Amino acid sequence: MSRTLTCRDFIEFLDAYLEEELPADEREVFESHLSICPWCVDYLASYRETIRLGKAAFTDPDGPPPADAPPELVRAILEALPARR
Repeated sequence: MSRTLTCRDFIEFLDAYLEEELPADEREVFESHLSICPWCVDYLASYRETIRLGKAAFTDPDGPPPADAPPELVRAILEALPARR
């Protein structure tokens, strides 16, 4: 990995970063980019939240959605489901 990271590079290495699979030197470059790029900080937070909500959605498929799930997301999912017979 080069010593600088673009936002496009950031996205390409995101999964490896979250899975803690980046070597120490690459992780350092990745985190250096985070220290200067508020957009990627926001993207990382959003990505983590998406993963968390996705996992929570499958814990009890007939249970209520997580209390902190955005109402517009819940509505969109319910509208996309086929009608139950």
